[in-house]
Amino acid sequence: MKHARRPQLRKSLARIEHENTRQRLKKTLGPWQLTMLGVGSTIGAGIYVMTGTAAANYAGPSILLSFVVAGIACLFTALSYAELASVMPVSGSAYTYAYVSMGEGWAWAVGWLLLMEYGISCAGVAAGFSGYAASLLEDLGVHVPAALHTTTLEVVYQGANRHMAAHGQCDLLGAMSILAVTSLLILGVRESFKINSLIVVLKVGVLAVFVALGIWQMHPAYWTPFMPPYQGGFRYGVPGIFRAASVIFFAYVGFEAVSTAAAEARNPKRDVPVGIVLSLLICTGVYMVVAAVLIGVVPWQSLDVADPLAIAVNAMHQPWLALFVKIGAVVGLCSVLMGLLYAQSRIFFAMAEDGLLFSVFARLHRRYQTPWIGSILLGCVVALATAVLPIDIIGDLVSLGTATAFGIVCFTVIWMRNTAPEYKRAFVVPFGGFVLRGVWVGYVPLLGMLFCGFMVAPLCWDMFLALMGGDPVPALLLAVYALCGWGCYRFYGRRHSRLGQEQRNALASAPLSH
Repeated sequence: MKHARRPQLRKSLARIEHENTRQRLKKTLGPWQLTMLGVGSTIGAGIYVMTGTAAANYAGPSILLSFVVAGIACLFTALSYAELASVMPVSGSAYTYAYVSMGEGWAWAVGWLLLMEYGISCAGVAAGFSGYAASLLEDLGVHVPAALHTTTLEVVYQGANRHMAAHGQCDLLGAMSILAVTSLLILGVRESFKINSLIVVLKVGVLAVFVALGIWQMHPAYWTPFMPPYQGGFRYGVPGIFRAASVIFFAYVGFEAVSTAAAEARNPKRDVPVGIVLSLLICTGVYMVVAAVLIGVVPWQSLDVADPLAIAVNAMHQPWLALFVKIGAVVGLCSVLMGLLYAQSRIFFAMAEDGLLFSVFARLHRRYQTPWIGSILLGCVVALATAVLPIDIIGDLVSLGTATAFGIVCFTVIWMRNTAPEYKRAFVVPFGGFVLRGVWVGYVPLLGMLFCGFMVAPLCWDMFLALMGGDPVPALLLAVYALCGWGCYRFYGRRHSRLGQEQRNALASAPLSH
C-alpha cells in the first residue's frame, strides 16, 4: 500500500509571533547598531577584493555599470526584506520567511543556501584579509611565505576558458582570522557590536582618504575603452557587465544580515527596515565612488589579485597611505567576518530551535547567552573552506546562493500580501502592484525576482561552460553541497522537525477523539 505524501508543513504567522515572545536571545540592538551591522557586513570583500577580480576578468571599466545592475537588484530585495522584517521580527531571515510561505522543505533549502551565502562568503572575505595582511606584514618587514596565504586550489584563465589547479599550500592567515572572529562572537553581542561600530567608522574613513587622494592621480587612459571588446563567453562586452554584476552581487550580502538580528533588536518592526534600506544605500554609494577611483589609478588588467586596493596605493607612491589603507582593509574585513558569522550562527540557531538542525546549534553559553558550540563548529568549517577554496569559486557559489534566497524573499512578500492582508505592516514596499487572476503581484518584489534571475543565469551558464571545457570543479562543488543538504534534511531534519512531530502527534491522537 502506498503511503500518502506528507503535506508541506508551513508555520503560521500566529506561531511566528508566539515564538518571538518566547525567544531566548537578548534584545540589545537599536537602529544605529543595526545600520552599522549592515554597513560593516557589506563594505568589505566586495570593494577590497571582488571589484578587482570582476573588472580584470569580465567588465573592465564598465564594472561601474555592473554595480548599478547589482545595486538595483539588491534595492528591490532590500525593500522586500524591510516589509517582511516589519511583520516577522524574528531570527532566521529568509529561512523563516520561506517556512511561512513555501513550507518546511523549502525553508530547509533556503537555510542551506544561506550557509552558502554567509558561511562560504566568510571564506571569500578571509581570502581578502589574508592578501592585505600579508602585504601589510611585508611593509613592516615580516615576510609571510606565499604557501601560507595562498589557497590549495587556484583558478587559471586561458582566454575565455578557465581551469583549476591544485598546489601543496593553504591559506593559513585567512583561516586564523575566521577562528579569531569566532572567539570574539562567543563573548556576546553587545560587546562585539561596540567593536564593530568602531571598525566601521575606521574603514569608511580609510576609503574616504583613498578617494580624496586617489582622485588626483587618476589616468583617463585607463578608462579607455570603457567597455573592452567582447572575447567570447562572459569575457568583456555586454555579457561581461552582467557576469561581473553576478560576481559583485557577493558584495551586497551584508545588508541582509540586519534581518537576522531582528530577534535581538529592541524595536524590530521600526528599526530593522531602517537598518536594511539605509545600509544598502550607503554601501552602494561607497562602492561606486571607490571603484571609479581604483580603476583610474591603475590599469584594470592588473587587478585580478586578492588585494587590489593595495596595488592601487602602491602605484600612488605614498608609503604612509599604503600603510594606512592596508591597516584599514585588515581591520575592516574583520568587521565583515564578524557580521557574516554572526548572521549565519543566528540562522542555524533558528533552524535548530525548529528541530531541523542538530540541537547543539541552539545551545547557549551560560554566561554570554550566545550559541557558542554552534559558532565554534561553523567557524572551523569556514576556516577549512578558506584554506582550500579560491576566491573566484567562492564568489560564484555565494552569489548563486544569495540570488536564489533573495528571489524567495521577494516571492514571500507577494504570498503574504495575498494570504495575510490583515496583518499590520510598519513598512510596505512602494509603487503598489497589479491583480492577475485574483492574485496581487507587487511591482517591486516582481522586479526583485526578475533581477535575481539575471544574476543567477550567467553563473549557471558559466558553470556549464566550465564543465563542458573540462573543468568540473565548480559544478562538482555545487552538486556535493546540494547532496549534503538533501541528506541532512532527509535523514535528520525531517524526522526531528518540531512542526512535523506536532502533526504526527495530532494524527496519532485523532482516533481517540471519536
